[in-house]
Amino acid sequence: MSPLTNGVSSANGQVSRPLRPGIYAPIPTFFLPESEDLDLPSFETHIARTATAGVGPLIAGSMGEALHLSHAERATLIRTARKTLDGVGLTHIPLVVGTGAGSTRETIELCKEAAEAGADYAIAVISGYFAGVLGGHKAGLKAYWTEIAEKSPIPVMIYNYPAACGGIDLDSDIISELAVECPNLCGVKLTCGNVGKLTRVADIVSGSDFASKFPRKNKNAPFLVLGGYVDFVVPSTYANGHGAITGLANVAPHASVKLFELSVASLNDASLLPEAQRFQGILARADFTIAKASIAGTKYLLEKLYGYGGVPRKPLPPISSDAGQALWDHPHTQDLIKLERELSGKVKAR
Repeated sequence: MSPLTNGVSSANGQVSRPLRPGIYAPIPTFFLPESEDLDLPSFETHIARTATAGVGPLIAGSMGEALHLSHAERATLIRTARKTLDGVGLTHIPLVVGTGAGSTRETIELCKEAAEAGADYAIAVISGYFAGVLGGHKAGLKAYWTEIAEKSPIPVMIYNYPAACGGIDLDSDIISELAVECPNLCGVKLTCGNVGKLTRVADIVSGSDFASKFPRKNKNAPFLVLGGYVDFVVPSTYANGHGAITGLANVAPHASVKLFELSVASLNDASLLPEAQRFQGILARADFTIAKASIAGTKYLLEKLYGYGGVPRKPLPPISSDAGQALWDHPHTQDLIKLERELSGKVKAR
């Protein structure tokens, strides 16, 4: 059983769906051709597909083109996702929602709106527009997440993504200090891909005395250290990490979850480590290849595999047909698809 399939429900005002180690996917936002309005049926189908495989959904993240969404559209997606999960019997699976915006004020506003729409957790990236000022301003960086955590009605995760933030890259000291000082912070997503940073932060927050010395505001929201790619789940597990939030889980949810489960199980049964390493190799190669095609490439693969995906919202361009076919035909992609089909038991995709 996946760690994401064991939760509780509660009618009180606290988080009723615990945040657990595992695999999460930043869910794409699908758009109707021509109008670019939200394609909610495809969104619902994809939420159900990934969640039933054991993948936790992250709504309105980078893969979800949050920058292209209005506040109202974000709320619609959250409500739709919650309704979809509940409709397929996955009432225990939490919703993590991207709330990062250009200002601290708007980010807090988005956190409040997300909570009202049904989000359980928020994840906030800092804007890179003023990276020239903020990048080397430790106090300013800490103040951003500190204030958000203080004022958000739901726990907040730090999102460290230098490529989307003008190069702003939080070091392990800043992240660790925030974890200690902000009881409403529930983790960090490291899309910087820095395994050493993950090791240093995980060593602090996974210590036996961290929870007692620095208790979280909500007991169901521990501080998780999550990779931003699936290509280092095995080493992350052995460094006391907690899984990953990975775009690849949209394409291969069963394989991504199985990799995490094998990695965790191998801690107690060393005979499973070779199989975990085999999975890691296949997924790491696919992650390297598919990530370079970005959002458009992932949507292309979903279209090929499942019949939905479409293209990004303008001005983000679609992938060309030649580049898309090359991505599909790439041996790294095909190895991943073969593994996913073996695990899911599904017939050959079109």
